[in-house]
Amino acid sequence: MSRVAFTTFAILKKPYGNAEVQEFDDLTPPTFEEAEGSPGFIARAKEDPGQSHLTNFERDWGEWGKFDVPRFYTGGRTNETDSRASTLSLWSDLESVFSFVYTGLHRSTLSRRHEWFLKPEWPSYAMWWVADDAIPTWSDACSRLEHLHDNGPSPTAFSFRQAFTPDGAPTRVRGMAEGRKAGA
Repeated sequence: MSRVAFTTFAILKKPYGNAEVQEFDDLTPPTFEEAEGSPGFIARAKEDPGQSHLTNFERDWGEWGKFDVPRFYTGGRTNETDSRASTLSLWSDLESVFSFVYTGLHRSTLSRRHEWFLKPEWPSYAMWWVADDAIPTWSDACSRLEHLHDNGPSPTAFSFRQAFTPDGAPTRVRGMAEGRKAGA
């Protein structure tokens, strides 16, 4: 059986610590908690404890690999200049990811993204299937986002609007059919 790897990527209007984006930063921990309690959630990339003094780029992310960002990010890499927001997680199925993204705290935060983030000229998320024993890395996430940007949806990297089964066949995510709008 396969699992869904899901990555998000956005660039804040101001670096972390700036009052303009503080509310987003404050909403991040409860949003992660909500994800971790969601049906279908398996795991997410977390840095090893005790590294808050290091930048995301310096922290040890264990099995998730060295932290990386896609080529779309041109911001800083220090704690004072970091302006990227990114996640990497594993889910049991597409519907579980969709349900988390478009309900609860995440949905309300997502609806306010224009307050905190630059308008993207790249995909803000990508999904792909991985084997049950695989842990996607930050490098994988970057290459999938870049692939989706450069080539459009395919079994290599896709969106909710144009999703694929683990076998590579096009599929429709339940929830999309009920008229919910999901970003590409």
